[in-house]
Amino acid sequence: MNNSGSLDIQQSFDLTAANTLRLPCKAERYAAPSTLGALQQVVRTAVDKRWAITLLGGGSNVLLPAELTGIAIRPAMQQWWLESHGEEVIAYVGAGANWHSLVMTLAAQGLWGIENLALIPGDCGAAPVQNIGAYGVELNDVLQGVQVVDLSSGSVSWLSAQACQFGYRDSVFKKELAGKVVITQLALRLSRQPAPRLGYGDLVARVSASEAASPTPLTVAQAVCAIRQEKLPDPQVLANAGSFFKNPLVSRTQAADLLQHYPDMPHFPQSDEQTKLAAGWLIDQCGLKGAREGAFGVHARQALVLVHFGGGKRHELLQFANDIAQTVYDRFGVKLEPEPRLIQA
Repeated sequence: MNNSGSLDIQQSFDLTAANTLRLPCKAERYAAPSTLGALQQVVRTAVDKRWAITLLGGGSNVLLPAELTGIAIRPAMQQWWLESHGEEVIAYVGAGANWHSLVMTLAAQGLWGIENLALIPGDCGAAPVQNIGAYGVELNDVLQGVQVVDLSSGSVSWLSAQACQFGYRDSVFKKELAGKVVITQLALRLSRQPAPRLGYGDLVARVSASEAASPTPLTVAQAVCAIRQEKLPDPQVLANAGSFFKNPLVSRTQAADLLQHYPDMPHFPQSDEQTKLAAGWLIDQCGLKGAREGAFGVHARQALVLVHFGGGKRHELLQFANDIAQTVYDRFGVKLEPEPRLIQA
């Protein structure tokens, strides 16, 4: 149903299939503008009518409420193009483009930079919010800047990577700019010069086994896909939001104390006197891999992933996650934080 004139705003829109956890959700209004101008028009209409605005991407990192008032907006600008500067290439990418498809296409063209981030679900516009990362690479390693639209005025501007205030699974879009701007385009710095980053996990072994000569961006991306497919459930088959908990950061002193008791504990020293731990390993050590409570469970192969078997409610998932975090804290003294964004009604 569309009763908003020339604007494509739908009423009472079912978002259950628009989030990969398949949590039931009905949005009061919904729009998926495919151009910058259409997005600005929707934003200005929402401001004029004083509708609360909720921004959505591919739905792979959100926890939706049963009822969502105001208007949910999913930017659907999918155009992208390349701008060459010698060996450096800038990719300008619309927020609605699929992230994984972009990674594989650019890798196939021999461009280095984001191949380690293959098979991360969602739209490109959501990538800076979470500062997505995998296998030793984060988005902030390659991001030059983002185009944003101000949600109070509809005006357009660009933010540099520095202005995005990136941290581990964190950015200014989760803090000062949360709910104030919508990301409409990314500018990514890529390179034609070989620059494989294979020092994380078993990636180097997988790439070496599959490649007789020097690796290419595509072979690295394919190796990442193979590893992820072995460990992670397909959201189309078993509802999930990927990694449910952030890998916790602890002081080096606390990490050293834990290693005295757990010498095999995976740990990754950081440059700021902190050490990153593997949340999945901590959960697994508590015997929770494969655990189930009602409609929700811990995935049998990857303890970092919580899955939805169907028929569950958001509050049940949150309680299940809280119980897991408390169990980990009781044993290790380490706090786990959820990674998905909790959207209020």
